[in-house]
Amino acid sequence: MSSDTRGICTRTIHGNLLPDPATGAILTPIYQTTTYVQEAVGVHKGFTYSRAANPTVSALEDVLGSLEGAPTLCFSTGMAAITTLFLSILKQGDHAIISDVVYGGTVRLFRQVLEGVGVRANFVDTSDINAVAAAIEPRTKLIFIETPANPTLKLTDIAAVSRVAKKAGVLLAVDNTFLTAALQPVFELGADISVLSTTKYIEGHNATVGGSLATKDETLLERFRLVRKTIGCIQSPLESWLTLRGLKTLSMRLERHSNNALEVASWLENHPSVARVFYPGLESFPQHDLACRQQGAHGGMLSFEVTGGTPAALELMKSVKLCALAENLGAAETLITHPASMTHADIPPATREALGIPDGLIRLSVGLEDAADIIADLEQALGKAEACSSTAYVASVAS
Repeated sequence: MSSDTRGICTRTIHGNLLPDPATGAILTPIYQTTTYVQEAVGVHKGFTYSRAANPTVSALEDVLGSLEGAPTLCFSTGMAAITTLFLSILKQGDHAIISDVVYGGTVRLFRQVLEGVGVRANFVDTSDINAVAAAIEPRTKLIFIETPANPTLKLTDIAAVSRVAKKAGVLLAVDNTFLTAALQPVFELGADISVLSTTKYIEGHNATVGGSLATKDETLLERFRLVRKTIGCIQSPLESWLTLRGLKTLSMRLERHSNNALEVASWLENHPSVARVFYPGLESFPQHDLACRQQGAHGGMLSFEVTGGTPAALELMKSVKLCALAENLGAAETLITHPASMTHADIPPATREALGIPDGLIRLSVGLEDAADIIADLEQALGKAEACSSTAYVASVAS
């Protein structure tokens, strides 16, 4: 794919698409079809069966590829993309290095599926470049990093890990879901593969599930395509069309998400019921300098720890009114989750604590509402959580 010098807004609106040749429609049609008529055996227009390829899906892949700066394939879910990645690169006896703080579904895939067929992984603090280098083995084939990490927002220096990976002849894949290439161009930083859950910021409206893989390696891309066709996990035409529509406003939405998140994080930092706030845009964030080097802006995701542990966290979850208690992120609506009992519930409590995911940690996907309204909702909910914690403390002393 040649270098595209156009701006991000232009690329995500147009890609390389042209109006529909039959009708002049400015939007790509939804090609809701299973099969395609061939003129003769082996003579077709590039499509034979929608498990392999579909014109609407291909249009989305074109626009996403323009954003990524690399050829892109789309999948039915983010986990389908990650599964395809691992199945394409790793075989029995092979080894992978994975960020220790990572989406719970990625951990589950390795621990409960891939380890059973003889694929090994070390979950490593990839923010420590020496730990990454030390974890490489003769059969290490892949380093998979998630940065910012879910839900702690811990960062990995992509360029530094890329240097280690290239020296060892190991592929580097980056889960860039929290920022996308609009804010963190991972190929410019040395990644071999970009992974996205397009369910999140790419589509941005809580309307679809999907995923994508991008790479400049043509052999690897064809391997991804083969595995996708074989296991049957291509994205549907309707969801591709909805994602195309959402993608047109990605850059503008990310700007608003980032501005709102910084305002909310700054307010939370000064709240007496909040022990810690994790947002790369805050100067107090331990890796703020790396965030400024690696990211164009800092996105809409933050997390914070409430005093009072699980009781306070659950009371906060119950008390929000504008914020929605829901397991997703990157949408127009502000979404709030309790990782210890939701997204990371499969991880043992002691392990979660060691990874920086205490029982009082709250993950907030800051939406596009007015920041003042998000803050007002959190303020009233934190007040109830604080009262709950005080009541629990009095009860424990009395007993």
